[in-house]
Amino acid sequence: MGNHGSNLDDILAEDMHHWYNKFMKESPSGLITLFELKGMLGLRGMNENATSYVDQVFFTFDMDGDGYIDFVEYIAAISLMLKGEINQKLKWYFKLFDQDGNGKIDKDELETIFTAIQDITRNQDVTPEEIVSLIFEKIDINGEGELTLEEFIEGAKDHDDIMEMLKKMMDLTPVLIIIVQGIVV
Repeated sequence: MGNHGSNLDDILAEDMHHWYNKFMKESPSGLITLFELKGMLGLRGMNENATSYVDQVFFTFDMDGDGYIDFVEYIAAISLMLKGEINQKLKWYFKLFDQDGNGKIDKDELETIFTAIQDITRNQDVTPEEIVSLIFEKIDINGEGELTLEEFIEGAKDHDDIMEMLKKMMDLTPVLIIIVQGIVV
C-alpha cells in the first residue's frame, strides 16, 4: 500500500476522507492504543530507551490523556509535524523531552530521549552526550542545569546549529510515512 517515494507534502495534501479511511483500516475501533502504535511501526521488542521514547511520543500525541489516539489527535499530530510553525514544533519537542512533566528539561531527560531516538533511527553521527552538552552550553546561560519552555524555545531559535540538530534528530518523517501508508520501511 502506498509508494515509498511519496513526499510528506503529497501525503498531507490527500483529502480528509482518504486519511480517515487509512486511519480506520489500521484501527477499526477509531482509537489507536500504545501497543497498536508500536505494532504499526514495527517497534515491538525494542530496548528500554527506545520503548520509553515511543511511549513519550504516544503520550504527547494523546492530547486528552485518555490512553488512545483518536482521529482528531492523529491528524493534529501529523499536521504539526509536517506543517507546524517552528514555535509549535519546539513546544512539542519540549513536551516530549519533559518526561517528568515538571515544566523543565534537564540533561538526563534529554540524554534519555536522544539515546532512544538513536536506538530507533540508528543515526549515530553525534553522541547524545555531545548533543546535550552543546544545547546546555549555548542555551542554559545561567547554568542551572535545567531549561524552561521559554529558555528552550528562545535559545533554540537563536542558534541555527541547535535548530538543525533538533530538526535532524526529531525528524519523524519515516514514522509518519509508516503510519500514513501502513507499511514498514
